Amino acid sequence: MAASSPSFVAVLITLAFFFFFSGSVVNAQLSTNYYSKSCPKIFSTVKSTVQSAISKEARMGASLLRLFFHDCFVNGCDGSILLDDTSNFIGEKNAAPNQNSARGFDVIDNIKSAVENVCPGVVSCADILAIAARDSVVTLGGPDWCVKLGRRDARTASQAAANNSIPPPTSNLNQLISFFSNVGLSTREMVALSGAHTIGQARCTSFRARIYNETNIDSSFARTRKSNCPRTTGSGDNNLAPLDIQTSTRFDNNYYKNLLQKRGLLHSDQQLFNGGSTDSIVRSYSNSQSNFNSDFVAAIIKMGDIKPLTGSKGEIRKNCRKRN
Repeated sequence: MAASSPSFVAVLITLAFFFFFSGSVVNAQLSTNYYSKSCPKIFSTVKSTVQSAISKEARMGASLLRLFFHDCFVNGCDGSILLDDTSNFIGEKNAAPNQNSARGFDVIDNIKSAVENVCPGVVSCADILAIAARDSVVTLGGPDWCVKLGRRDARTASQAAANNSIPPPTSNLNQLISFFSNVGLSTREMVALSGAHTIGQARCTSFRARIYNETNIDSSFARTRKSNCPRTTGSGDNNLAPLDIQTSTRFDNNYYKNLLQKRGLLHSDQQLFNGGSTDSIVRSYSNSQSNFNSDFVAAIIKMGDIKPLTGSKGEIRKNCRKRN
């Protein structure tokens, strides 16, 4: 019969492959020109708001970059970190890695408001995070890159996933490698992305144990840090110290140079250069700003590809803090 002819079967197989790949690949594809027609002013709008925020407080650049990290590591880059808790919804903001730590939510609100003015209902909060992270790096002297866009916003969030997916500052090298591997990032990409700690500050609670209890730390550096981080828990917990003691408001490779001098602020920082498998990568980045820049850019673009919601999944939130 005609239905069993080779040509008919071939057509069926071809159609099956077409629908399979169009459903699985095209749906998940992000694009650098996603808003070129629907919101052509997106980049200038986000950039001006980010630059304004950083001009008021240079640390904000690091905070916005960190929001993108903490979003992507928890069930993908879907804007879930931005959702506020409600009486019947528990989000990620009060998870251990974010509570009293994640910041910049008001800046994201300002960006969203500005974007809504030029193209209402078009741009996701997840994409705003991705653009704001890039603009923060560039504003603080770091490399530029083309941001892939087309993410949609999650209607859910998971405090448990945030607690279990984001590497804590107490992580050892194997744990860091594992955390990044869990989201599809290599060891080299982990070391490159850790270079985000070339900007920003950390609270005393995050580095107290390192400066008082560890031996692989420069003594003068430890002494300096102890001056504003008392040994007693509960005393000065929120006092801040720069993650990069040299240039904490400039995106450069001094973070890696500090590690060579045993001046990593966090336990997890110094683990990257402590006689282990990543020592050579740290040396490479400390010797070459351009190597670090290119690897950081490739890694953060790849990180932005982690499980995005696309097509008809999720939503485009009107307010980044709550579901529509």
